Amino acid sequence: MTPISDETDIEVLRRKALMLDGEVRVMTKHIAKLERKLAELEGRTPEELQQQLQFLEEQLAAKNRALFGDSSEKRPPAGDGAPKKKRGKKRRGHGPRPQPQLPVIETEHALDEPDQVCPRCGGQLEEWEGQFEESEEIDVIERQFVIRKHKRKKYRCRCNACVETALGPVKLIPGGRYSLDFAVDVAVQKYLDHLPLERQVRVMARQGLEVTSQTLWDQLDALARVLAPHHDAIHAHVLQQPVIGADETTWRLMGNEVNVRKKLRKSKKWFVWAVAAPDGVSYRIFEHRSAEAAKAVLGDYGGQVITDGYAAYGSLKKNGGRFALLHCWAHVRRKFREAAPHSPEAEEMVDLIGELYAIERSCPRLPRDRSSSEAEAVAAQRQKIHDEHSRAVVKQIYDWYLEHKPLALPKSSFGKALSYLAEMWPGLEQFLDDPWIPLDNNGTERALRGVVIGRKNHYGSKSKRGTEVAALFYTLLESAKLAGVNPAAYLKAAAVKKLRFDQVLLPHEYRG
Repeated sequence: MTPISDETDIEVLRRKALMLDGEVRVMTKHIAKLERKLAELEGRTPEELQQQLQFLEEQLAAKNRALFGDSSEKRPPAGDGAPKKKRGKKRRGHGPRPQPQLPVIETEHALDEPDQVCPRCGGQLEEWEGQFEESEEIDVIERQFVIRKHKRKKYRCRCNACVETALGPVKLIPGGRYSLDFAVDVAVQKYLDHLPLERQVRVMARQGLEVTSQTLWDQLDALARVLAPHHDAIHAHVLQQPVIGADETTWRLMGNEVNVRKKLRKSKKWFVWAVAAPDGVSYRIFEHRSAEAAKAVLGDYGGQVITDGYAAYGSLKKNGGRFALLHCWAHVRRKFREAAPHSPEAEEMVDLIGELYAIERSCPRLPRDRSSSEAEAVAAQRQKIHDEHSRAVVKQIYDWYLEHKPLALPKSSFGKALSYLAEMWPGLEQFLDDPWIPLDNNGTERALRGVVIGRKNHYGSKSKRGTEVAALFYTLLESAKLAGVNPAAYLKAAAVKKLRFDQVLLPHEYRG
């Protein structure tokens, strides 16, 4: 039987999910009966048994929501849940958008010869010079593969002692047949547009180019070797920032790989580690999700790291980590959102955290560059808003916690949310004293979206080298997006800079 993690047929997955749901419900009832019998034998009180039953019911409800519910964190509208009708005339579309980046190609249209006759007198129509009726449309010109023949001119001296040849294009592979632009296009399509190599092969075949996925991989590998110093430079740049975000997600390693224990596995779970700053993000892919991997990512970083509370960062901090550990209000809010269906009072905490975000939206946005002329004034204005408004809400949140903690069942989702809030508290209130600290780690989570979409499209990597190449291209392309530059143009410029001048070009330094 195919494991559910490897199944791709949506109908088969739906049937399996329904079967599993039914089995879980039966097992939950059976566990409840066993718990009652065990409680009677151990002499436990009915209150303790009720706590255990409520815990089991919450677990079942949470699993059902994960399987069948909406993954959005948006709250439902107030009242009966029905969306309110908007007044006024419904607007159709958004109108034509300006497209300043598109080149303009003019095409003139002439009357057919039989139509060049006046319908009234039968005379011959003459062209009215300079008069047109103009309109615009957005069109597409299909990508075309060509064989570009380079003819490098030769120069010689009359003395016959010197012969010089003009430079040709930069090459990733000496004597290679494919251009740098070709390799950049393959990388952008795979790691930015999430198009697997086999799918690219089929697209290229329709456009007249016969190529194999191995050839495309060879181009990616060669380009990655040239750009490796840029990956290291971006990572170093991110770790030079005073405040960074850190997060991790799964990555699948396919194919036969021997792990550290000399065991051969066809597929296993690896992890993408991300560290992000406002103008750059760096990814590393490791076999494990331990404090050792966190150490490899953060090194001797001595700034402030905002995380979701994963234990590896705390462990690294306790064992000599020089960084200050901050925590994320969005994750706290999620815990109480999960508890709200079973404990309605949790909605009060969701509303209080919502007030913090409302205050944050009223603050001016921080510039990317701390050294800019406006940075100091913006930071001072944000600090003033935090002092006048945010501190009072944070105190209200803590007082609410103290009031409700003794009343919550420890094993319930509400009790766990309160415990999570208490555990994270020292890192949650740090933003009050530093206007450069964000409320949450959502920026790093957004930076991982490309990785997650890519993982869903091409499933992961086939080798350890594949994980290194993936981490490199995701780093360069996603950092270019954060810096507000064209990812493909930056990738080519960075490669040319290294091949021609043996220099590194960071995304925020690229000027087009």
